[in-house]
Amino acid sequence: MTSTAQGHRSGFACFVGRPNAGKSTLTNALVGSKVAITSSKPQTTRHAIRGIVHRDDAQLVIVDTPGLHRPRTLLGQRLNDIVRETWSEVDVVGFCVPADQKVGPGDRFIAAELTKVAKRTPVIGIITKTDLVSPDQVGEQLLALQEVMEFAELVPVSAVDGFQVATLTDLLVARMPEGPQLYPGGELTDEPETTLVAELIREAALEGVRDELPHSIAVTIEEMVPREGRDDMIDVHALLYVERSSQKGIVLGHRGERLKHVGSTARRQIEVLLGTRVYLDLHVKVAKDWQRDPKQLRRLGF
Repeated sequence: MTSTAQGHRSGFACFVGRPNAGKSTLTNALVGSKVAITSSKPQTTRHAIRGIVHRDDAQLVIVDTPGLHRPRTLLGQRLNDIVRETWSEVDVVGFCVPADQKVGPGDRFIAAELTKVAKRTPVIGIITKTDLVSPDQVGEQLLALQEVMEFAELVPVSAVDGFQVATLTDLLVARMPEGPQLYPGGELTDEPETTLVAELIREAALEGVRDELPHSIAVTIEEMVPREGRDDMIDVHALLYVERSSQKGIVLGHRGERLKHVGSTARRQIEVLLGTRVYLDLHVKVAKDWQRDPKQLRRLGF
């Protein structure tokens, strides 16, 4: 073992929970940089994006899974498969339940699945969004969660005001095996940049779209290249896929205004991510019922 690895811990953690339980926001709070997309729409995370927490004594790699749910489509089944695969490969699982919602059948469904891995992998119960409720309600939620399954630890946190985020990091790190850094310093995610760029575009496209669209949008990056003759500009050409032409109209908006807004929002975020100016070219295409079609799912990266 190298001297840096003496007492140094490194390993993988993942957050699970119902859609919209605050998993992505919590990942971002721990990593301190925006890597997982966050949206007020449930079910927006599709890829197990990894954020990396660097400390002098540890490196914690956070795998962000899609929310587990009862699947209704082939895409839904694939997302659930990703979740279960991830659980079986990490060193610790954080089960997120929001403080402002009663523990319900969805949570029990996940707890039942988690009980199967809990023999091998410690599960930490996390009450998220504590900033939304009173301390008494947090206490009640902790008691309610204790009834659901046997946890290695229980901890209330708020990603918004930072309450106990450091404590949670300590609890996760304590469950890591000793070992050297898995990723060289400074890398905040091991996702290829094109995946993150596609996710940022998808996030911008989801904001403000009516509830019928969360699953129906997929984004592919057709090309991402430096502008010829310029070293301060990257050209990004992306396609936004929807399932029906009526949805295309929603995404475009009146005279294309909505898509313009999506483009400018996403471009600002991509510029921050890549640290350079970006020209973003966005087009909307209809891929009929892509969520139910294995061939199209593969082509769109699922």
